[in-house]
Amino acid sequence: MAAKIRKGDTVAVLTGRDKGKRGEVLSVNPEEGRALVRGIQMVKRHQKPTGMNQPGGIIEKEAPIQLSNLALVDPKSGKPTRVGFTVLADGKKVRVARPSGEVLDA
Repeated sequence: MAAKIRKGDTVAVLTGRDKGKRGEVLSVNPEEGRALVRGIQMVKRHQKPTGMNQPGGIIEKEAPIQLSNLALVDPKSGKPTRVGFTVLADGKKVRVARPSGEVLDA
């Protein structure tokens, strides 16, 4: 099945402690149904120093968030939108924003 959210997309968070925030998708794990989004679901982790240039301490990094809690941002209106699929005249399958009909794939 084609993925509705892909790496590099801008998404909005629908639920949870980061509700309303937006960010860029860094990676998607479709098997687990989760994605890493820049600046969303930040957690603190203890890290040991590794090598000369990597100091130890408490670092903040993104944790995976459920795909069901994310919605793609419509490039035309800037609002969260549902995603549909359509086939172009040349036979290429592309993602489209439902309300505006804007093609999301370049």
